[in-house]
Amino acid sequence: MSSSKGPARPVHQDYIARIRYSNALPPPPNPPKLLEIPGTGLAGGQYTSAGYAARLAREQPLNIEADAELGMPIDLVGISGVFDGDDKAISVRTKPQLHPADKALLRPLASLGKANVVGAVSFLRRTEYTSSQGTQHFASSTSKDLLRVKNDKRSRVTNKDDPINIIRHIVKGFDIAYPKDAYRGEDSETKIRGAAPTDEEVRAWAKPKHPTKPDLELLDSYPVLPDLDAIPPVGAYLTVKFITNPGASSEFYDSRLDVACLLPLDDAARIAAHEQKLAEWDPNSDKPQPIPEYEYDYYLPTEESAVRGIKRKFDVHDPEKDDPSLYTDEVSNGVRGFKYDRVRTYETYQQSGDASNKWNNHVALALHDENEDDAFGEGSNQPKAAYIYPVMQYTRLRAKRNIAAMAYATRNEDQIDTLNVTIRGVLTGQRFRTELNETKE
Repeated sequence: MSSSKGPARPVHQDYIARIRYSNALPPPPNPPKLLEIPGTGLAGGQYTSAGYAARLAREQPLNIEADAELGMPIDLVGISGVFDGDDKAISVRTKPQLHPADKALLRPLASLGKANVVGAVSFLRRTEYTSSQGTQHFASSTSKDLLRVKNDKRSRVTNKDDPINIIRHIVKGFDIAYPKDAYRGEDSETKIRGAAPTDEEVRAWAKPKHPTKPDLELLDSYPVLPDLDAIPPVGAYLTVKFITNPGASSEFYDSRLDVACLLPLDDAARIAAHEQKLAEWDPNSDKPQPIPEYEYDYYLPTEESAVRGIKRKFDVHDPEKDDPSLYTDEVSNGVRGFKYDRVRTYETYQQSGDASNKWNNHVALALHDENEDDAFGEGSNQPKAAYIYPVMQYTRLRAKRNIAAMAYATRNEDQIDTLNVTIRGVLTGQRFRTELNETKE
């Protein structure tokens, strides 16, 4: 009878490293205090309870001799005038005059960042009287002196935070820039007269100088105006930034990225989370209104040659923008358009903005010269200005993980793989509507 042993089974063992750290601190200078503790045995675990040491501390008397002066002797012999009834040497000294540059350092922490909050410091507040008890005396009773006092009194009464005063100073800036259009009549419900500009402000507008480089010479200036014809129906634009390259990795720039298409997806979980945040949001608080976070399908034109035709379709100054030959594909029976292929799904990584105040976030700026010819030789009728466009939302996108994207494609049978895009102008060609015909694979 013979027996053979098989290969030995591997046994998994954890490696345990015992490391002892040295204590370089010196021992305490005082020897430990030995207490007489009654030996009641180890029954009940009284030595290990948390209250045992606290009880010993309460039972031990404090070996401290407290004198009449509590360890702080006060010797008044060397202070002059104390025994003669003069308490100036030991009384509180007069508060020194505070420098204006140090007043901002005395503001409480709660008022930092708030321009309208005035810090109240009780121990540095001076006594002020609301009315003067004495009569005012003038050096002379001429009309010039009386007018000067009247103007000084009016300037003190005017509140800088008054809404009417703020509007007057805003209108003053427009009156300096456009003196012909300045309103000089009485205030009404629709028009308010601007504040009177000073001679320095008028000279600064006529001959502007750089605040730090006075040697620079102004070559040209642009008035800042909103481009109302280019604002989308939602009232503002969105800025989208990708964390990684949305196109294929290449050494050359893919021009299709300029005309890409982002299609938001309907996700029930994200919509429910946004509704919960919206219900918890307080409109009276300083926090902006929550913005919904979406997932997007990213599409690029199938052919790179279609990029030029797409850009010409959106150019309002191109005389041939309505030419059907700009389309590259036939999307349906006799209808031509552009084909877009789905690349991948993106999810919101970070997002900021305020949907309730579109002009208080960021703006995009575009300089435009009057009678400037575009790429197609057609002049523009827009006046010379620096046009601004409101940006109400800033979103950063990252590619969704492949596992999550596959799960989404599995549960969502309506995933769109191809877009058939046709473009037509609305409102005399100044706004566009993009029609999407969806194709599933």
